[in-house]
Amino acid sequence: MTVPDSPQIIIPFTPVPFARQRHDGWTRRTQQRFIDALGALGSLGQAARAVGMTRASAYRLRARPGADSFAAAWDQALDIGRARMFDVAMTRALDGHTTIRITRGGAFTLEPGIARYLVAAAIRDAPPLPASKAP
Repeated sequence: MTVPDSPQIIIPFTPVPFARQRHDGWTRRTQQRFIDALGALGSLGQAARAVGMTRASAYRLRARPGADSFAAAWDQALDIGRARMFDVAMTRALDGHTTIRITRGGAFTLEPGIARYLVAAAIRDAPPLPASKAP
């Protein structure tokens, strides 16, 4: 999944250290790409797949000693990604979508409309609002 016109957000962090580095493992570059993907996609599974890793290995990496900076970047990127996906879902829902109806004879019609189910899903899964600073 790609998000059109989404600027890349750079989240600084210290990669998880390893005594030995595997070429097919969580290299420094793979860790940075994972955080970038998490910020762009808002989904742990999609971000892990985007860098050729699994969700389980991502959680193992997060649990390693020395992963505090990585874990903080993960949390920040996930918040950014989820907020971005909420914005995308609301835009698609409110700008509408097109339903294609095909008859048995092969004729079709295009029916534009607002995607109410997307609005409901986006509101249900909306990121939490920041705490109020009321006196």
